[in-house]
Amino acid sequence: MPRSLIVEADGGSRGNPGPAGYGAVVRDAASGEVLAELYQSLGVTTNNVAEYSGLVAGLTAAAELAPGADVDVALDSKLVVEQMSGRWQIKHPALRPLAAQAEAAARRLGRVSYQWVPRARNAHADRLANRAMDEAGDDDGEAGQRGNGSRSGAGVSAAAPSQPAAAARPGPSWTGAQPEPLTTVLLRHGETPLSAERRFAGRGDIPLTEAGRPPGAGSTGSSPPRCSGPGGPRPRWRRPPGRPSRWTTAGWRPTSGSGRASASPRP
Repeated sequence: MPRSLIVEADGGSRGNPGPAGYGAVVRDAASGEVLAELYQSLGVTTNNVAEYSGLVAGLTAAAELAPGADVDVALDSKLVVEQMSGRWQIKHPALRPLAAQAEAAARRLGRVSYQWVPRARNAHADRLANRAMDEAGDDDGEAGQRGNGSRSGAGVSAAAPSQPAAAARPGPSWTGAQPEPLTTVLLRHGETPLSAERRFAGRGDIPLTEAGRPPGAGSTGSSPPRCSGPGGPRPRWRRPPGRPSRWTTAGWRPTSGSGRASASPRP
């Protein structure tokens, strides 16, 4: 019958990212005896990286103590438990290498299960992780370790798993999106005697001045003006045949005998 072990792991970061560290404990499942304690500061990184680092250290220590043993892993990180159990995807690029290291260590063991526990039930590993975070400011790169001397092979190597740098958070930037070009149409109002004097023309049809007539219209309007809209035909505004008329802001209007444009009848 294979030996059964319990791995308790925890990690934390003060600032996230900030000074970080992990702690891990390996116990005998039958007696509860502590076989190994491990902790190490990780410099500045994220909370999730520290949690995974504690898991890797705990599984590696268990595999060195008792290869092929069945292991129950207890963590207070819901993320790590769900991802290592295969129920959640591992999307963050900084966590994928650590998860691969944990899986490699688990392959040296027998059955490995992952269980979420409240922090109160993970107090031993939490205490070690806090010790590592306390030392993160003056970390000399040495991993803390204490093994049970009454067991052979208890001097477990506590070398920290390789830690990828915390991914930088992207700042705001241009998306590079290419919107449809904006078409701007400039319309010029014809000049009237009132607009030349900066006076409001009201709602009447005021005749245009010579400067306000369309190019080529002249005094007789021999060349009708043209206007164009985006993507459409160019309509022509023609002088009504057979009647005296004058070009106004509203187009060609018939004139009275005095030469003044007459207003259109109201509906």
